[in-house]
Amino acid sequence: MFFQQVYDKTLAQASYFIGCQAKKVAIVIDAQRDIDVYLDIAKQNNLEITHIAETHIHADFLAGSRELADATGAKLYLSDEGGENWQYEFAHEGLKDGDVIKVGNLSLTVMHTPGHTPESISFILRDHPASDEPVMIFTGDFVFVGDIGRPDLLEEAAGLIGTKEVGAEQMFQSLKKFVALPDYVQVWPGHGAGSACGKALGAVPSSTVGYEKIRNWAFQFGEDYEGFKNYLLSDQPEAPIYFAMMKKLNKVDRPLLVEVPMHPTLSIEEGLAKKDTILVDTRNKVEFAKGHVKDSINIQNNNSLANWAGWMLPYDKKLVIIAEAGRQEEITRKLMRIGMDDIDGFVTDLSGVPLEETKLVDADTVEAWKDKDDTVLLDVRGKSEFETAHIPGAIHKFIGNLPKKLPTEYKDKKIIIQCQSGDRATIATSFLERNGFENVYNYAGSFIDWKNKGKETS
Repeated sequence: MFFQQVYDKTLAQASYFIGCQAKKVAIVIDAQRDIDVYLDIAKQNNLEITHIAETHIHADFLAGSRELADATGAKLYLSDEGGENWQYEFAHEGLKDGDVIKVGNLSLTVMHTPGHTPESISFILRDHPASDEPVMIFTGDFVFVGDIGRPDLLEEAAGLIGTKEVGAEQMFQSLKKFVALPDYVQVWPGHGAGSACGKALGAVPSSTVGYEKIRNWAFQFGEDYEGFKNYLLSDQPEAPIYFAMMKKLNKVDRPLLVEVPMHPTLSIEEGLAKKDTILVDTRNKVEFAKGHVKDSINIQNNNSLANWAGWMLPYDKKLVIIAEAGRQEEITRKLMRIGMDDIDGFVTDLSGVPLEETKLVDADTVEAWKDKDDTVLLDVRGKSEFETAHIPGAIHKFIGNLPKKLPTEYKDKKIIIQCQSGDRATIATSFLERNGFENVYNYAGSFIDWKNKGKETS
């Protein structure tokens, strides 16, 4: 048997390439959208991709299953569980609980594991030349290392009211199927630490059924469903608003993007001449603060680029991206993984146009200003971060909610923005400036700097 995990650290998302070397055939589970990684693995190992499967209709990334099927001719194997509202709307081989997919001398048995979503399935792998006993389970967003999938995403991100209570009950029952598996079975989940699909995902890439039974919080409640439900639904991270778009695009028939697109390099003048676009500056926040184009939004090209782009940028606007030279393909890959394909071009040289500096403040200035009537301090971190500790007098305004509701009640005041380390504060500051706020100040050191200075917290 051939096995390789493909891990996208920018979305903390795992996909899997499993092959039968004797028959030279393979299956890919939960493929990312830039599919060349799987084609390369197949070529390097003399395997043909004949099967493509998904654990559920994903919300946090745009799956590349259909692109991969188009490129290889492989069949799509997708869940037909969950009821009529949870069916894929394009041709595929439907899967039900107990169905078996045969890939050469390997087999994957379908286990319906609703909870995170109604149609969620897991795949139990057997390597028959070695043993007819199960050796691995691919759990998608059902069981993670140290955590389980959250059942509230459909309600929080897609607005399907009441689904989290149903999902919690389904998850409680699904976990009983997991517990019944042999302790030695390896657990390969769909996400790792940093994903918004749970609240305490471990950084270790895999686990075992036995280890999760003793370590994972979800298995410590026994038959206490109410205790389990209350813990599961409490303190979950904010659900990114782009999740609703991913749910839709992963379910319906849509245009395919079988190759990573190449976008033109534009002069800054050409970039500014583009109409009805958003200028996204992906440079480091320090460089952005020193000088940037008016009304550009700073979302740094790091592992969080796609996440914050999904939170802050609309899908119905074209993008012009300012980037360091040589980073164009990397940024394109990150954005296409969440379906942000509408890029008019890249700008790598800002010389020749006037640049603006960000108004920066330090801890002493924040302390001197924050309690004045003409000033407001906005903490744009997540709710749980704010509730754990914050600067006295700060008002909580989660950054991801700004596109839905601007803090217009403070438009006539000085607005100081802070987060934990400065990245989100820079995004929020630039976002407000683009939307007409003039007296915005970035506390770039943010809460970490405040604490390091020994200042009071609440």
